Amino acid sequence: MVIHYKCPNCGADMAFDSDSGHLSCPSCGHEENIETFPEQNIERKFDEGEAKEYHCENCGAIILTEAETTATHCSFCGAPVVLADRLTGDLAPAKVIPFTVSKDEAVAAFKKWTRGGRLTPRGFMSGDRIKKMTGMYVPFWLYDIEGEAHIQAIGTQVRTYQSGDTVYTETNFYDVFREIDLSYLKVPADASEKMDDVLMDKLEPYDYSELKDFRMPYLAGFLAEKYDFDDEQLFSRVESKIVPYIDAYISTTISGYSSVSYTNKQIDAQKKRVYYTLFPVWMVYYDFDNKEHTFAMNGQTGKVVGKPPISAGKVALWFTGIATSSFVAMKAIAFAVGGVLW
Repeated sequence: MVIHYKCPNCGADMAFDSDSGHLSCPSCGHEENIETFPEQNIERKFDEGEAKEYHCENCGAIILTEAETTATHCSFCGAPVVLADRLTGDLAPAKVIPFTVSKDEAVAAFKKWTRGGRLTPRGFMSGDRIKKMTGMYVPFWLYDIEGEAHIQAIGTQVRTYQSGDTVYTETNFYDVFREIDLSYLKVPADASEKMDDVLMDKLEPYDYSELKDFRMPYLAGFLAEKYDFDDEQLFSRVESKIVPYIDAYISTTISGYSSVSYTNKQIDAQKKRVYYTLFPVWMVYYDFDNKEHTFAMNGQTGKVVGKPPISAGKVALWFTGIATSSFVAMKAIAFAVGGVLW
């Protein structure tokens, strides 16, 4: 099913505006609240099956999409299109975090970010080689997790004292037991095969107070994809993601010992609830030195992540500067204590 949101004022296709949080008409500037958008201005056309071909109701062109795509633009007239049959049943998201960073704001934020790299090439720092910037909703699973940790360890307390001319070291050993209830809310994991997991993890955190119940108009004007991996397939990754936090918390409960050696650490984590959620991401494709570099920006906070190119010249100057500073410092110390440094 292809959906167009038609402007009640002029009939043009409307798209979600990140500044106002409403559907906005690029033709006449009219805005409509998503919650109260008139049903008679929603145009739907159903295509049987899981075909990758859709017909744009605006200009009649054929829209070719991948099976995972849930929102896109018509390549001919530019009309925003939501593929509703890919957002129903088990494929229907429960929550969405709407874009709050507009495209103009995203471009400005990215250019500012490129200027902050101390070791990036001068040509890269201009920020004016953006090949394409695409706003898209990336599928995530959010996990509410409950569990228990059962810990057994041996703690030592070491005391050193002197009696006469003899120094003694006394070591006492203690059995340590801990049973800890665990609770973690809304642990995210991206569910798209195309997205780089490391890149998506670095976009965190998102402000979950801005989570909205999913409504299709939020997707109008942006790309969106359905999940490739279900919540069962990703749970092991989520478990490994929370382990460092669990270990850090366990360590805070065991104190007062000179050393602690774990003899048994059993962690049982169970998912209590799972939310299929769409997160806003600006994907930035940047041309530099005859290569395309890919970066991602949190569409809610403006945080930019990615690996910028490194200038070999700047790296050499940086190390030369460190070596020179170290030499000057060592010579000053030697002079202060009356020595000579060649």
